[in-house]
Amino acid sequence: MASPIKTASFHTFPSAVSSSSCSSSLPSPSPSPLFSLTMDPIRSLSPLSSSLPACGLDPINSSSAAASSGKHSSVCFASSKAGISSNGSLGISGVSNSKIVTGDCGYVLEDVPHFTDYITHLPAYPNPLQDNPAYSVVEQYFVDVEDTVPQKAIAHRNGPRGIHFRRAGPRQKVYFQSDEVQACIVTCGGLCPGLNTVIREIVCGLYNMYGVKKVVGIDGGYKGFYSRNTIPLNPRSVNDIHKRGGTILGTSRGGHDTKKIVDSIQDRGINQVYIIGGDGTQKGAAVIYEEIRRRGLKVAVAGIPKTIDNDIPVIDRSFGFNTAVEEAQRAINAAHVEAESIENGIGLVKLMGRHSGFIAMYATLASRDVDCCLIPESPFYLEGAGGLFEFIERRLKENGHMVIVVAEGTGEDLFSDSINSVNKDASGNRLLQDVGLWLSQKIKDHFSKKNKMAINLKYIDPTYMIRAIPSNASDNVYCTLLAQSAVHGAMAGYTGFTVGLVNGRHTYIPFYRITEKQNKVVITDRMWARLLSSTNQPSFLSPKDVVEDKKEESLQSSEENNGGSNGYFAPKEISC
Repeated sequence: MASPIKTASFHTFPSAVSSSSCSSSLPSPSPSPLFSLTMDPIRSLSPLSSSLPACGLDPINSSSAAASSGKHSSVCFASSKAGISSNGSLGISGVSNSKIVTGDCGYVLEDVPHFTDYITHLPAYPNPLQDNPAYSVVEQYFVDVEDTVPQKAIAHRNGPRGIHFRRAGPRQKVYFQSDEVQACIVTCGGLCPGLNTVIREIVCGLYNMYGVKKVVGIDGGYKGFYSRNTIPLNPRSVNDIHKRGGTILGTSRGGHDTKKIVDSIQDRGINQVYIIGGDGTQKGAAVIYEEIRRRGLKVAVAGIPKTIDNDIPVIDRSFGFNTAVEEAQRAINAAHVEAESIENGIGLVKLMGRHSGFIAMYATLASRDVDCCLIPESPFYLEGAGGLFEFIERRLKENGHMVIVVAEGTGEDLFSDSINSVNKDASGNRLLQDVGLWLSQKIKDHFSKKNKMAINLKYIDPTYMIRAIPSNASDNVYCTLLAQSAVHGAMAGYTGFTVGLVNGRHTYIPFYRITEKQNKVVITDRMWARLLSSTNQPSFLSPKDVVEDKKEESLQSSEENNGGSNGYFAPKEISC
C-alpha cells in the first residue's frame, strides 16, 4: 500500500472523469474548489519533479464539462511494486508509479501514464485521421476523453461503481507529428499464434492511419536492442506474414539489460516502442518505461500481451488462445479415434498452459469426447476410493474406452522429489516435468500390477504443433484491434501501458495490473462446473478443498471490487 508523504493542493483543473451528483461513503473531494494531488515519495525527489505540470493531469484527458459544472475528482500518484532495482535490472523489488483517479459513487480509474505527467510545454497536433477518407464515414470516430471501461460487468444496486480502465482508441489530439515518429517492434518469449498478425497491423496502422514511414523490427527479442541490427519494416514487407506461424522478427527469453536497451533506444532516435510478449516480457517493458521516464525522454512504451496460456489477469483473453483451443481439437479427436478403435483403449492428451488450465478446460468443453480433464488448479489423487485409477476402471467397464486431457503443470505435488525440477529457463520460469509421460507410466503400471484388464494407452503431445501455427480468423481480427489500439495510444501520448480487451471493450491498462499475478481457472466457478457436467468426472476434491477454494475466490473478488493491490479501497455500500 502506498505511503504518501507529501500532499499539495491546487486550484480546480478539468476533471479526468465525468462525475454525477450523488452522496457516497467515500472520502469526498473538498467542497472548496481544490483537489489534492498526492506525490509519490520517490518521484517527489526526482529531478523531473520540478517539471511536472501543476495539476498532474495531461490536458487531453481533462473534461471541460466537469470543470464548468463544478465537479471534482481526486488524482493520486501512488507507489506499487514493479520488480525493479535501483540499477534498472529486472527481478528485484522496487517501486513504480500508479495513477489513480477517484470519483463519486465509488468510481476508481486506474489510469495510464501520459507524456504530460513528466514533460512540460509539450505541443499537441490535430489527429491526421480526421482527414483520412477511410474514416470520414464513421460517426464520432474519436474516443471521448471521459470514456472508461469497468473491470467488472456485474454491479449491485448499492455497490460501488468499482475499478475502470481508460478506453482505447484514437484521440482528437496527438503528441507526435508523422514525420518525427521512429517506431520499433520487438517480440519476446515463446511462440504464439498471431504474433506476425500483430507485427503486420502495427506497421500498417502506423503507415496507413498516421503516415508514419520509419518503422523497424528488433531482431531476436530484448537482447536484439544492443546486439543485433534492426529490420526495416513497411506494408510491403509485412503484407503476407499473417499467413505464417512464429515471428518474422525472431524471439528469445531473457537478455533484458535495461540500461543497454534504453541507451540503444536513445541512440537510434526511437520514440515509440511496441513490445509483444507475456507477463515476464511486460515486466521488462515496465522497467524500460521507468528508465525512459527517469531520463525525461519523449518515448512511448506500449505493450501487447501475448500468452497462449491465457494466464494474464484483467483482460478477457489473450490473442492466440482461441487458435490454440481450436487446434487442440485435432489432438483430442485423434486420441478419441485411437481409443475407441481398440478394446480398453485410453487416449491421453497433454495440452500446454503452465500453471493455468484454460486451454485444457475450453478444449474439453468444445470437444465433448473427453472423459476426464485434469488441470493444475484442481488437485487430484491416483490411488484409493474416488481416485483417478478407480474412475478409469469404471469408465472403461462402461464404455470400453476413454479420453483423458491433462494440462501442463498438473499434479506437480504428486511427483517424487527425485523428479521435481528446480531449474529455470532464461525468463525465470520453473521448468516443468512432462506430466503426460509421468501419468501415462503411472496408469500403465497400475493396470499391469492388478492384472484385471489389459489396456492400450496412446499418448499425444501437440504442444509445439499448436504454438507454431498461424492464427485463425477470430484471433486475426483480435490481433488487428490490439495492434491498432496500441498505435492510437502511443500517438496520443500515452505510455507505460498495455492494451487488452476488458468486458468486450479495448482498454489501456497499467503495466502493474497485468504483471501482479497470474490468471487461473476458478474451480468453484460455473465454467468448471459445466466441464464436470460434460465429462461426468468426479471433482477429486474433498469438502475441505471446496471450502478453501471458495474462501480464496471470495477474497480475490473482494480485493478486485475494492481496488486491488493499489492501496485504494472503495466502500462496500454506496448510496447514490
